[in-house]
Amino acid sequence: MSFESLQLIPTILKAVQEEGYTIPTPIQAQAIPLVLQGRDLLGCAQTGTGKTAAFAIPILQLLKKTETNERTRKIRSLIVTPTRELAIQIEESFVAYGRHTGMKCAVVFGGVNQNPQTRTLQQGVDILVATPGRLLDLMNQGFVSLKNVEFFVLDEADRMLDMGFVHDVRKLLAVLPKKRQSLFFSATMPPEIVKLADTILQNPAKVEVTPVSSTAETINQFVYFVDKGNKNALLLDVLSNEKIKTVLVFARTKHGADKVVKILIKHGISAEAIHGNKAQNARQRALSNFKAQTTRVLVATDIAARGIDVDELEFVINFELPNIAETYVHRIGRTGRAGANGTALSFCDAEEKAYLRDIEKLIGKKIPVRDAHPFPLIDHSPVKEEQRQQGRGARAPRPKPAGEAPRKKWQSRPKTRS
Repeated sequence: MSFESLQLIPTILKAVQEEGYTIPTPIQAQAIPLVLQGRDLLGCAQTGTGKTAAFAIPILQLLKKTETNERTRKIRSLIVTPTRELAIQIEESFVAYGRHTGMKCAVVFGGVNQNPQTRTLQQGVDILVATPGRLLDLMNQGFVSLKNVEFFVLDEADRMLDMGFVHDVRKLLAVLPKKRQSLFFSATMPPEIVKLADTILQNPAKVEVTPVSSTAETINQFVYFVDKGNKNALLLDVLSNEKIKTVLVFARTKHGADKVVKILIKHGISAEAIHGNKAQNARQRALSNFKAQTTRVLVATDIAARGIDVDELEFVINFELPNIAETYVHRIGRTGRAGANGTALSFCDAEEKAYLRDIEKLIGKKIPVRDAHPFPLIDHSPVKEEQRQQGRGARAPRPKPAGEAPRKKWQSRPKTRS
């Protein structure tokens, strides 16, 4: 199946092709036709399976087909997700897939000054991506109205329950229009999730996709334990190996990707970054240069890397481990394709050890450790890490002077003459 077979309108199909997508993932292939039919949807899928496109693409198409000539834009689609990082990623996806539709998207989340967000909202938006707390705050202040919402998406619902957002979600459901199309995504389906879904969905279609949990046997995986401050030096040391002709490096944030590129260029290594802040022509140019091997290192964030498909890519480096285990599988899957050999190297600092445990649990094996490098992790004993997290270490008892007998509680110190 191709994206052409999903009956997408030309403006969206063009954007999808520009992102480098050719074949939809299983959840995209199953969900997109159902959403385009106007069905409510209950989806069970992990982050990293392509579910953002599974709801963003059909929502954009339905919004475009029912577009009016009204000058004032109203929020017609609302996507609620538990974390700032997910909200930003989803908004970037809507912008990418809808670049030729004229639809305007905004994202709001807490922890930052709200003024830039309210200015954007006052200019009018078609699609709003939000975390629950900030959304309710802006609603209470009169900056957000949900009375025109036609499409509602609740993403990562199980994580939302874990983070205590269920009451906020119920407040949103109370003010959303009864007549709407609702899409509900969760990685797991315990009874609490099913109960919540029953309050959101009307006769939903159900789509369940088994999460990716295995890595190709042709990929050699290794982990380097390194202090966070030494990751740049370790990367330069690894790249001193001339056998590494090209390498795809993954950073967790756009700012982090740019910082890595600056360090590499400073040391004479050709590198470019590809992420959501880059213009489309700049992203395409960076990818073309990388494929042509005129750029040795391409530093990417996860969302921008989805469209990267480079033949015979031998090396992938996780400069920072992803906080979602499935993302690791997708990252290293950029190498070792079609039976070819590949190598995936991961830099793990003390704070990322929990991510590493999740990854190894998911893939069902231990990743071999490479200790023979110049920048080993200095302090990674569990006891010291726990003490550091508590803010202070346990104080060692003061040694007694040699020959001094232990004093009983009732004994006083010997008096001295003045």
